[in-house]
Amino acid sequence: MHYQNALHVAAAQLNASLGEVDANLERHLDLLQKARGQGVELLVFPELSLTGYGLGSRVMQVAMPLEDPRLTRLAKACGDMQTVVGFVEEASPGEYYNALAILQAGEIVAVHRKLNLPTYGGLEEGKWFTHGSELTHTEIRPGWSATQLICADLWNPALVHATLLPRPTVLCAPINSASGIVSDDFSNEQNWALNVRFYAMTYGTPVVMANRYGPENGSHFWGGSRILGPRGEILAEADDRETLIVAELSRTAIARARFELPTHRDADTPLIRELMAGYR
Repeated sequence: MHYQNALHVAAAQLNASLGEVDANLERHLDLLQKARGQGVELLVFPELSLTGYGLGSRVMQVAMPLEDPRLTRLAKACGDMQTVVGFVEEASPGEYYNALAILQAGEIVAVHRKLNLPTYGGLEEGKWFTHGSELTHTEIRPGWSATQLICADLWNPALVHATLLPRPTVLCAPINSASGIVSDDFSNEQNWALNVRFYAMTYGTPVVMANRYGPENGSHFWGGSRILGPRGEILAEADDRETLIVAELSRTAIARARFELPTHRDADTPLIRELMAGYR
């Protein structure tokens, strides 16, 4: 099978209107059309991009089952482009997930439910959401695949390691990061840049990180969306505004990075499993 060497990817940096799903949907559709017009093959929106973040008890009001016609409308608008959208999933009455819908060719091809729900600092997701228990891995087209983690999922190194072991070619990282939300001394701006650069370089895996930009309930979401290459290099970075950033990934560059630093090859999962067996 012949694999195309290049993949065009994009991150949408926008600021969702809190609780206004229909209005946010229209903005998603506009950006979908713009991205497709630029030949994008993988588009990543921020965490909870259809709902906004600080929902509190409004989680129930904005939650959608997978059969919701608004998700179907988005999926049909994608064409062949794979699109990662943040939403609140209603799995059953009273069971709600901070989730991603991975859309392509008119269908929901996968759903990722956030695994690591932060409940510290100004974050209280464990109060409103059920935590997920599975990893996701999707094919974009032959030779190119993606895995998806949501925001705090990336602050659990074991989760990142587990999700990258199947050797996806792209890591999608939708986040909702506000300045000072963890503490006055913890810089989300600096530490997120360090976090995604470390994983891209260590695993030879490009990262598409999409954050919000703008205000919500007294918080300021700082943006900083970026697309990193397999050595941690910045291929595209968003300005301080709502915008769409686009970059081209190279399969050859990924292969070279992984050949020179064989993290996947030397992972030694049986040994790690043995060492972890005594911990709970």
